[in-house]
Amino acid sequence: MATQPDARPLPLAGIRVIDYSHFLAGPHLSRCLAAMGADVIKVERLTAGDAGRAHPYFIAGQSGYFLQQNMGKRGLCINLKDPRGLEMMHKLVETADVFVENYRPGALDKLGLGYKQLSELNPRLVYCSVSANGHTGPDTAEAGFGLLAEAKSGAMAMVGVPGEAPPLFRLALADMYTGTHGVAAVCAALVGRTASGRGRHIDMALYDCMVSMHEYAVQCYTLSGGREIPVQTGHDLPESTLYGVFAGRDGYLVIAAQVDGAWKRLAQLIGGDELAADTRFHSPSGRNQHRQEILATVRAWIMAQPSVRDCIEALNAAQVPCAKVQTIDEVLADPQIQARGMIVEQDHPVLGRIRMPNLPFRFSDCDTSPRSVAPLMGQHNRSVARGLGYAPEQIDALMRDGVLYAEPAVSALSDAGEGERMHD
Repeated sequence: MATQPDARPLPLAGIRVIDYSHFLAGPHLSRCLAAMGADVIKVERLTAGDAGRAHPYFIAGQSGYFLQQNMGKRGLCINLKDPRGLEMMHKLVETADVFVENYRPGALDKLGLGYKQLSELNPRLVYCSVSANGHTGPDTAEAGFGLLAEAKSGAMAMVGVPGEAPPLFRLALADMYTGTHGVAAVCAALVGRTASGRGRHIDMALYDCMVSMHEYAVQCYTLSGGREIPVQTGHDLPESTLYGVFAGRDGYLVIAAQVDGAWKRLAQLIGGDELAADTRFHSPSGRNQHRQEILATVRAWIMAQPSVRDCIEALNAAQVPCAKVQTIDEVLADPQIQARGMIVEQDHPVLGRIRMPNLPFRFSDCDTSPRSVAPLMGQHNRSVARGLGYAPEQIDALMRDGVLYAEPAVSALSDAGEGERMHD
């Protein structure tokens, strides 16, 4: 994305975020804040760093998983069990607007990094906690991953083929959705702080967010008096005929013709005047009642076409909403995705030119393109420490004593004069 000629600062310019989270929900949250202009300092544990660094895909010792969720951040690697490391962290907190963490509730209290402790240091701090089940309730102490929240939420029970075990989503729905909701909550708390002058604690739970995602199942159950429980339906929705996934000769496509107008256009295309005029299918209830007949007719038409592409072209010409079920290589080659800048190229100090998924934020007068690749472990130790008032000899001592740690590649960057410039 090119910067607009009349570009203004990004919306969160001037906001400092401490990202003391790992893996996905927290790092995704803070990555979004970085994209919108916040100065995000990624704080990692000594030597091992963010657990996401151990998650594939790997190339030359670098994790693509980590690279995606931590671009645009500065990197600080610190031993918080050393009093000098905790002191530095506390100094950093005093300069921050937001603190993001996703540890088990209560774990950071023991480190001196709980909300009560940090809000005493900095009353304006917005402290966002992300956990499996939240900080209240009988399950608050349980550890968890997104997979568990997806299973417990009822969402998994509704997907897949009847009679078979539900499939994995293969997208981290709970983590990503919670991270996105966390962005909204943090921004709301920052707005609220302008009036109150005080920060607050935000309690985000993966399980909560998955349950909140139900746009149909919960109200279906409650309003039916408990009689209706949505279950697996395979490749279409019995309550929304015709809406589903269909097999073609060389792949798959989806068709969304569940509203009257789209159905009539589809009927005219696949069955001519006779099918289009069949009044049994002119209402949603009628189509649902005769669902199997409709599905058989549509499937036969699709398989009579030479290819999925031919199906798509005919459906598009008839203005019937549809799409090919694309694989990732097809997504990256999609002209629409390219036009929207949803794949970004970056120069990584170890890997060279890499391509990563972008975020979907688009503002009329500023550019949200990533400003830097994800940091090497401890890459910005020195610049962060200098910003907190540490003298060069003090920083040298902290590095020498193992209070601060940087992976070997950082030394090579520093020798080349690149280590501290990559975030500019």
